[in-house]
Parts: sequence; C-alpha cells; structure tokens
Amino acid sequence: MKSRAAIHVGHGKELVVDEINIPDPKDDQVVVKLYSSGVCHSQLHQMHNPETPTPSLLGHEGFGVVTQVGKDVTHLQEGDAAIVTWVPREPVKGRWKPPAGGATWQEEPLEGPTYTWGEDVIVWGGYAVKVPDDSPKDLSSIVGCAVLTGAGAVLHTANVRPQESVAVFGVGGVGMSAIQMASILEAYPVIAVDLDDSKLEFAKQFGATHTVNASKVDPIETIIEMTDGGVDYAFDAIGLRVTNEQILPVTRSGGSGADNIGGTAVLIGMPGPEMTIWPGHFMFHQRIYRGSLGATYPDKDFNMYLRLHKEGKFPLDKLVTKSYSLDQINEACNDLQSGKILGRAILEY
Repeated sequence: MKSRAAIHVGHGKELVVDEINIPDPKDDQVVVKLYSSGVCHSQLHQMHNPETPTPSLLGHEGFGVVTQVGKDVTHLQEGDAAIVTWVPREPVKGRWKPPAGGATWQEEPLEGPTYTWGEDVIVWGGYAVKVPDDSPKDLSSIVGCAVLTGAGAVLHTANVRPQESVAVFGVGGVGMSAIQMASILEAYPVIAVDLDDSKLEFAKQFGATHTVNASKVDPIETIIEMTDGGVDYAFDAIGLRVTNEQILPVTRSGGSGADNIGGTAVLIGMPGPEMTIWPGHFMFHQRIYRGSLGATYPDKDFNMYLRLHKEGKFPLDKLVTKSYSLDQINEACNDLQSGKILGRAILEY
C-alpha cells in the first residue's frame, strides 16, 4: 500500500515528506493507520547524529486504528485502537531491537524498527498496544513515549512514595509527566528546574510545588538549601552533560552504616558520550545514580494513564500545547529545537 511519511534523508538536511510503500505485514507485524504522533527530542538527537542510517523513518509515539494483522499477532484485531510505542509489550532481555518494518522509498529500504511520523505504519506487533476505543485521537499518542518515560521513571524506577522529595531538571513533555506522577504519588516538595520562567510557571499546573531557574541561581545550592540537605530523588529529563552532573549532588547525603543510604539520581534524557562525577558521592555519601529507559508495563500502564486523564488527574490536554500537520514536520522540529514548545507537540493526520 502507498502512504505518506516524513523521511530522514541525511545529516543536517530537512525531512522529506513523500509517498512510501508499505508491504503486507509479516506474521509478527501489524499495520496501524495513525491519527496522531508526538514530536520527541529523541528524534532531534537522531537527526543531528551523523551516524544515524538513512534513509530512515522517525517517531516512536503514535495512536491510531489497526488495519492489518499478521497471523501470529494475537493481542490485536483489525479495528482495534492502539498506541504505537518503542517499549516492547513483554520484556526482552538486553538492548534487542527488531528489524526495520519493510517500508521502502524510491525502492530503497527505510531504516527504523518503529516509526510514527507517517500516516500509516508497519511495526512489529510487540510495539502496538491495544487501548480503549474511546481514547482521545489526538492526545493518546504521547502516552507512547513522553508519559511512559517521565511518569514511569518516577513510578517504577524510583518508586517514589508520599512525602518524599523530588526535583525534575527539564520541564518539557517528559519532565512534566514526571512532575505530574510525583504529584499524584503525593511527593513533597516537587521541584521543577529549568532555564525558562514560562515553562516553570507552566510546571505548576502539573503539580510542581517549587521552581528553580537555573539561569539565575545555582540549582544545586538552591535545592540543598530549599530542602535542608537535598532531595530524595532527582531526575534529569534533558540529557545534557551539565544536568547529568547536577542531579547526583542535589540529592541528600547518606553516610557510614548499613542503612544510611543517600538520595537517588535518575537519568531519563538521552545523554552525551561522557560526564564527570566525583566518586565520593558513591563512597562517602552512599548516593545512587541510575538510568531509566522507558520504565513501563505497556499493557497495564497505558490504560492507567488514559484512565487518569479521563479522571482529570493526568491532564494530557494541558500537556499537548501545539499541533502540526505532517507537512509541517520541519517547522515542528525547528520549534522544538528552539524551545518554543511548552509541554508536548503532536502531529495530526
């Protein structure tokens, strides 16, 4: 079948929106006609990385209806509403990724195990998750990355509990999701850290109780003073070296003894090649530094997030602040790169 998609054709080049060819699904694949897709910073990293293979298809959070199902796929049927994501429904050991879906452009194979910047997508069945048919067509897409990544880091990776203190560095779509989940779990204080006062003000709508503008004050000193010693958990939702290095010292100190553990830093944002951390944070303060890579149980959590939205507890409608058409994909990427988007932007098909 023929469909339209945004194609990454080369490092430093604009995406090309053109017709692609989608084959019939293999036994373990499905085809989903999308209504919407999120626009994620991860794709900007891919576009700016000269090692990203081309031509390729991008995007990894989408919502639509299943139109074709391979014979070995049992959890979906044609007509089901589904979220297309990058986290397998069932755990897969290690950093496995399935092969590209099989779509072609100008008779060339297109790289990308999952993609959502297109009107129709062919993906491995494990990347498509059934959700209620009445899920909102525009908002549900961001559950497939922004929400699961930010909220999942708080809920599953850190296992935050009521009255534990949280700081979130970077308040885009992922950071806002982390803040919202911390608020739902009754953490306190919930501190939003960013360089933009408008984003910090926006974060209050998602449960931030305190804000820190890191362009005006030293965030480490400020948060340590604000919390009388540091937070229980700090999350980096950006991935820059400076924030990679700030989230550990901003957590509370531990010390000697079997149960005198310090705070935990959780890296969510895609990091660069290196950072520098003082080893004493681990030895003398018993602090913990760990990563969180899409910490979610898709079949269970996706429905939970959509239910929380319906109940007014996780306002996806507030989190989605701007919408573009597929033909405006380069404008959407430029706006995201230049910091013009509060929350999350989406494509609507």
